[in-house]
Amino acid sequence: MIDMGRATVVETDLLIVGSGVAGAYAALTASDLGASVLLVTKGALLSGSTPWAQGGIAFPDGDADIASHLSDTLKAGRGLSDKGISSEILEESLDHLRLLVDLGMKFDPGLALEGGHSKPRVMHAGGDRSGLMLLKFLHSKLGGRVKSLEGHFVYSLHVDDEGVTGAYAIDESGELLFVRSLATILATGGSGQLFTVTTNPTEATGDGVALGLRAGAVLRDIELEQFHPTALLDGTLISEACRGDGAILVNSDGDRFMGRYDRSWELAPRDVVARAVYEEAMNSGGVYLDLRPVEGLADHFPTVYESVLSLGLNPFVDLVPVAPAVHYQMGGLRTDGDGHTAVRRLFAAGEVGSTGLHGANRLASNSLLEGLVMGARSATAAVKELDLSADPVVDFPIPMGIAADRRAEIKSIMSETCSVVRTGSDLERGLAEIKRMGSVPSKNRFEIENANLALLAECVLRGAAARTESRGSHFRLDYPEPASTPFHVDQTMTTLSIVPEADGLSDSAVAPRSDGPDLTQEGASG
Repeated sequence: MIDMGRATVVETDLLIVGSGVAGAYAALTASDLGASVLLVTKGALLSGSTPWAQGGIAFPDGDADIASHLSDTLKAGRGLSDKGISSEILEESLDHLRLLVDLGMKFDPGLALEGGHSKPRVMHAGGDRSGLMLLKFLHSKLGGRVKSLEGHFVYSLHVDDEGVTGAYAIDESGELLFVRSLATILATGGSGQLFTVTTNPTEATGDGVALGLRAGAVLRDIELEQFHPTALLDGTLISEACRGDGAILVNSDGDRFMGRYDRSWELAPRDVVARAVYEEAMNSGGVYLDLRPVEGLADHFPTVYESVLSLGLNPFVDLVPVAPAVHYQMGGLRTDGDGHTAVRRLFAAGEVGSTGLHGANRLASNSLLEGLVMGARSATAAVKELDLSADPVVDFPIPMGIAADRRAEIKSIMSETCSVVRTGSDLERGLAEIKRMGSVPSKNRFEIENANLALLAECVLRGAAARTESRGSHFRLDYPEPASTPFHVDQTMTTLSIVPEADGLSDSAVAPRSDGPDLTQEGASG
């Protein structure tokens, strides 16, 4: 056992875990509605994936463009997007665009074209620093209205007969904190650190998914991990908008190859481009991005320009080596259109949640848009839950972790067995290796993150093994065609269920299901 030490108890109406676009916008919305809000993040407020978002925000280009944007979203989703929820999110996004502009948010002139979009509609702020500019703006509006705690890692949720009524956190010195809350929103982002090469920051360790899963929420389609097709070999993202502005892909033989894979060439959906880059690299020895056709590269894409220079390359002269890198988690905690999970008083917004917008393949730059809309929707719904009177019994659970030196092993297993191209035998081998990892009591954040990653790795591998088809970002060499009926893979801590996609799925999205096989004997992490 470990010494749990001293503990502090604080109270708030609404607890928001995560300070990216979804969490910050949820905090802004909830405070406008009169709720007391505590925003907790394990790092600095200005951290996570949002500041890394280069592509911008794919708002519809006015009301007349909603139908076209919806069509592009559904096409990219490969049959797993919820049409009703997707339509609502796109329609409502224009209200939030107007609000941001009214509040003083400055966007760059003009609209950008990105992969999978049928027309230019992506709005930028500060060139390829769009996510950073948006998040700085949102935080500037929170001011003294929202309390925040940096450097506090939420490792467990308190669940009782009323639902989630609090959370347990540990700070950087090992001090414990219990937050009593009337509702909780998870906005912790994704799980890119599962893989060796990722465009995600070090904070992306799947914490929110693990928290929700252990609390009783349902996990949907977590095996659908999007690989960005053009990253530098260290995982640094080269924005898709570069290809929208004329950059082309060539293999080691100097051949421009994308036309052999899709008639949209470099602007095909990400799953198509990622597999093409993977195959061409395997066949020719490497793939390169030619940035020379991009006009105003240094001004329009300063992050890309500086990243390429840091490798000792001149993008005006040299071809830039690229490879697919895990980029975005399409699956997550299953929610309805207001962010409700299967557990009362627990909501999820942004990448940690699965609304049905992204389906099997996220359309470029739809992520910041979803973070805004679902942050606002989740906050609005959560404020309606502020009616709890009884005090929860605080009994600090012991955090569990996996040794720090095992993270590289987790990432290696996932990269070798569950990457861009998958097979059943590889997935089963990866699952067996992950399940051999044991956890021990720990107050070390890195080790607790490892336990979260191991749990997520099991779920991703198990879901990918159950998805005996190829669809969107998920490609199985042993099942190269999509199933005749699109389906979701739902998981809890002990069950796995195959759920056919159907109109109206969103209406029952929060109903718990347990019609799958019992996985308790398979070593599902706790």
